[in-house]
Amino acid sequence: MKKAQLPLQLALALSMLAAISIILGKYLAFGIGNVLRFSFENLPIAFAGIAFGPIAGALVGAVADLIGCLLVGYEINWLVTLGAVAIGLISGLSATVLKKFLPRHEALTVIVSVMAAHIIGSVIIKTVGLAAYYAMPFHILLLWRLINYAIVGGLECLLLIPLMRSRGVKREIARIMPRHRERKEEQK
Repeated sequence: MKKAQLPLQLALALSMLAAISIILGKYLAFGIGNVLRFSFENLPIAFAGIAFGPIAGALVGAVADLIGCLLVGYEINWLVTLGAVAIGLISGLSATVLKKFLPRHEALTVIVSVMAAHIIGSVIIKTVGLAAYYAMPFHILLLWRLINYAIVGGLECLLLIPLMRSRGVKREIARIMPRHRERKEEQK
C-alpha cells in the first residue's frame, strides 16, 4: 500500500498561504489591549478552505497559528489554534456543500463560508480560549469579538469574492487540484 502524499504544488500553495497568514496576523495587525486584534490573518486560511478544501484549510490554519506564535514569542494557546483550524475546516466544508448545491452563486458561497467559519472559529472557539487564558468574562469578550469579526469578516468577503471570481485564480486552482485527484485515482 502506497502512502498518501501531498502533491508538491498543493503543498507549496498551502505553505505560501500559511506564510501570508502569519504576516497579516502577526506583523500587520493592530491591537486594542491584549485580546482584541484587527487583522486579515484568517483571509488566507478561509481562501485555502474555499479553494482547496476543508483539510487544506485546516492545515493552513494550524501551521499559520503554531509557526506564527513561535516566530513572535506568543505562548501557544491550543484553543486558539483549534479556532484557526476550525476556520479553515468550516470555510472548506461550507464551500464544498454550497458549490455542489449552488454552483453559480460564488458570492453567496464566499459570504456563508467566511461568516460560518468566523462564528464558529473566531467568535466561539477562540473566544473561549482567550477568556480562559486572560481570565476575562466570556460574555464581554464575546460581544467585542462578535463586532470585530462582523467587520473583519465583511471586509474579507469583499476581498475574497472578486478573488474567487477571477479567471486567473480559478485557472491556478484548477491547475493544482486536478493532479491531486488524478494521483488519488491512480493509487486505488
